[in-house]
Amino acid sequence: MNDDLSRPTFVERELPAGRHQFHRERLMTQIHDDLRASDAGTAATPSLTGTRRNPFLRRAILVPVAGFALAGALAAGFFAYVEQGAADGPGSTMATGPTMTTRIGTADAKGTPQLLERISLAASVSLAANPAVRADQFVYIGSKTATTYVKTVGDKHTVVSEKLHERHQWNSPDGTKGWLIEPGHTGPEGVTLEGPDERGQTPTAYLNAPTYNYLAQLPTDPDVLLRKIYEETKGNGRGPDQEAFTTIGDLLRASFPPPALTTALYKAAAKIPGVVTVDDTVDAAGRQGIAVARLDEHSGQREEWIFDRQTLAFLGERTVQVQGESGEQGMIKPGTVVFTSAVMTRTVVDRMKEQPTTAR
Repeated sequence: MNDDLSRPTFVERELPAGRHQFHRERLMTQIHDDLRASDAGTAATPSLTGTRRNPFLRRAILVPVAGFALAGALAAGFFAYVEQGAADGPGSTMATGPTMTTRIGTADAKGTPQLLERISLAASVSLAANPAVRADQFVYIGSKTATTYVKTVGDKHTVVSEKLHERHQWNSPDGTKGWLIEPGHTGPEGVTLEGPDERGQTPTAYLNAPTYNYLAQLPTDPDVLLRKIYEETKGNGRGPDQEAFTTIGDLLRASFPPPALTTALYKAAAKIPGVVTVDDTVDAAGRQGIAVARLDEHSGQREEWIFDRQTLAFLGERTVQVQGESGEQGMIKPGTVVFTSAVMTRTVVDRMKEQPTTAR
């Protein structure tokens, strides 16, 4: 196995549990289906398996309410980019990296509630000075990410991965404006994340597609918050506990929760059965850390939230196959990093597409 994250490798990343109903996911899946159909007669053009994550979503949470903006500009921009040689052709970051493997860190439930309490306290101190986001500002999240999928060419299936790449996203507090730049997926200028949904209506924020304003209104009592998470995600995913853990992880990684909500999320996570501590892990940027994790017993994959060992600051998230095999023909083996993401910069900026100095 290779634990060198300077050479990231990945395997098939299924859509996260409970996300299949999202309008935008269906839209982009249809786009991929159309592309595959148009290329059906070209042996040299790879077609992606149905479980390949679409090029605009790592999880639905990554593109909040504004991201459900429909096809118009988004789909047009995607097709234009494909015609220029991406997203699976020349110049794309897809299928360019070796398959990343890692040592499977030891998991232990002992002390996990205490660790999350310490993480919560550290977050409350470090985030206390964060100002509220003004209506005319934008939340900016800069990250490094990559995922793996099973590529099919004819009757041949191959585990491939994207090259580790940067991702830049901006969203207004109310979710009506947004922009995404992700090389290999959107083209150099990026795509808009605003507009009505496919019914011409303004999307409504909810737990798995939040806006900053929505997050600011969530309860900060851990028990009340966790109860709300269970209620709103009921029936999604492969079990209520795993879905609650996934939902909290999405919010921590890919949104900008107000300080009080962040601490409440950590305390709520401590109450979910099956949550453990992993002694050693590493994020997409190669930063070593300790993780809070939970095993999805259905897939054998473990979701890990990664924290700096000294400061307990949130670094990122990854998913590792730790039991059994999954994917097309069981090609995803234990020790494979299925998905990885490192949050490099998360802040507030005054203008769309403005990148903080630390993110350049």
